[in-house]
Amino acid sequence: MRFAIASMYSSIDPAPEGFSWPDGRKLALSIVVNVEEGAERRIDEGDKRPEPVDELGAVPGKPIRIHGNESNYQYGINQGAPRILRILDSASIPATWTVCGQALEKAPWLARAIAARGDEPCNHGHKWNFTAFMSPEEERAFIARGTESILAMTGRRPSGWLSRYLHTDITRRILLEQGYAYHMDDYSDDFPYWAMTEMEDGSERPMVILPYAIDSNDMKFWLSPSFTPGMWLDYAKRTFDELRSEAATEGARMMSLGLHLRIIGRPGRIWAFREFVEYVSGFDDVWVAKREDIAAHFAKLVPSGA
Repeated sequence: MRFAIASMYSSIDPAPEGFSWPDGRKLALSIVVNVEEGAERRIDEGDKRPEPVDELGAVPGKPIRIHGNESNYQYGINQGAPRILRILDSASIPATWTVCGQALEKAPWLARAIAARGDEPCNHGHKWNFTAFMSPEEERAFIARGTESILAMTGRRPSGWLSRYLHTDITRRILLEQGYAYHMDDYSDDFPYWAMTEMEDGSERPMVILPYAIDSNDMKFWLSPSFTPGMWLDYAKRTFDELRSEAATEGARMMSLGLHLRIIGRPGRIWAFREFVEYVSGFDDVWVAKREDIAAHFAKLVPSGA
């Protein structure tokens, strides 16, 4: 569900007129930390092929172990996660951790750290697998297994879901069946919205969609043409500045910043995240929040039938 015309230059304004985040703030900032390390594909764990997402792109076509890439992922747990946690702690800001259950099972200390901070664990699957090629029964079981694992490891039942990029036509139906509050496999806007979802009996139910962002994601370090840390920092700050400006004049906005332990957590890159956090911490008109809180605030102020 979208809202009224904002100006002659925009056909549809994402936020309803007069909407504000808590304390009258107009921009919400969501920091999303992906935890996939330990849940990637591994030949020694029974996968048919090695993990294809590799910083060097050095993935052979044959089903052999890639020890180097496995250790690169492990670096994210060993060093990347502590660096990110220290920055979040120093600024006293919350984050949403899109976690794979298997990753936390291998690194229980990280699950405890997320819980101790009061941060949000969002379901990213049990293993870092595509659901797009699963049968409905397989997808239901896969999402449920992630839920159970994350609950066991953090003591928190996740309320949001992020796929490994691809999802099926019934993913939202399954999420609603299993009690999920929001879905974030969407890149269509800078503000949440309601999506009507057809259930198995033909009825429709609303679901909050919290759009995510690829352009400001630290995966841009691994993609060609790639960002340098300085380029990424500049892009993130300019995104923040533009959305903050629009929020003040056009209507409320939301920004997502996606991180990965094995990527931003490297010593030559982590400084860019630190400087971004220091920069945004200087603005008291911005709400840095967990995605579950953003979804709940939106749902409270914007009824699904409005």
